[in-house]
Amino acid sequence: MTVNPITTGRIQSAIALASSKTGVDFDYLLGQAKLESGLNANAKAGTSSASGLYQFIEQSWLSVVKKHGAEHGMAWAANSIGQSSSGRLSVGDAGTKAAILALRNDPNAASLMAAEYASDNKASLEGTLNRPASGTDLYMAHFMGLGGATKFLKTMQANPQASGAALFPAAARANHNVFYDSNNQPRTLSAIYDRFADKLGGAAAGASATATPANYAAQALDMNGSTVITGNNESADDALAWATTAMGRFTGKTTQAAANILRPTPDTARLAYMMLARLGG
Repeated sequence: MTVNPITTGRIQSAIALASSKTGVDFDYLLGQAKLESGLNANAKAGTSSASGLYQFIEQSWLSVVKKHGAEHGMAWAANSIGQSSSGRLSVGDAGTKAAILALRNDPNAASLMAAEYASDNKASLEGTLNRPASGTDLYMAHFMGLGGATKFLKTMQANPQASGAALFPAAARANHNVFYDSNNQPRTLSAIYDRFADKLGGAAAGASATATPANYAAQALDMNGSTVITGNNESADDALAWATTAMGRFTGKTTQAAANILRPTPDTARLAYMMLARLGG
């Protein structure tokens, strides 16, 4: 059995599928992955337990898998994660824990969990800030945790010129280049926020000039003319045309209309298979 390499196309297809299934903005997820790991599914931080496409640390990963894993075919993982009275998450069996943490390096699992994590943070931030949450707000929640991001954004709203290092001394010690400029002067909250906004926007733009969900649904079908086994014995070209048309029907539609493609019908199952066909062995 041949195992397909984790190519950029495969990663972007996984991100497109996660965006479609959760409603989280594709450009945000793509930009976040580019910024966090350079679209490298096997990226590993040297100074923490962070790993994978979205650089989840162990506790954050266990938390989102416990909450959302069952929704996405990972009930075995979600059910294996326990929580102590102090809130710390753990897995009793070492082998199972290793398997759950290894999912961070799987583009599909990582993208889905990153999207669910962003969706949860979006709802919480919007309820607290009483305004729509931007992609930069969501990235702040990923970088600082929801509590840290909420504190950062509420303080910035009241006093944008406040020192970030003074407000978050521990985070500043661990991320000197974020909280201090090249002259070693502390950055303001506004300057830190703008820096993240620029980096996130640049990462999304630089990832691919043609990075759209429809394009990557189509790219997943590029099999050099081989047959895609969908039950209809279609050629890759036929499947490509169908998938592009199916995705195109929702261009410019409302979020609710676009969400209809996720309902469990034969056609949506067929589209999901074709999007994932290249991801299997």
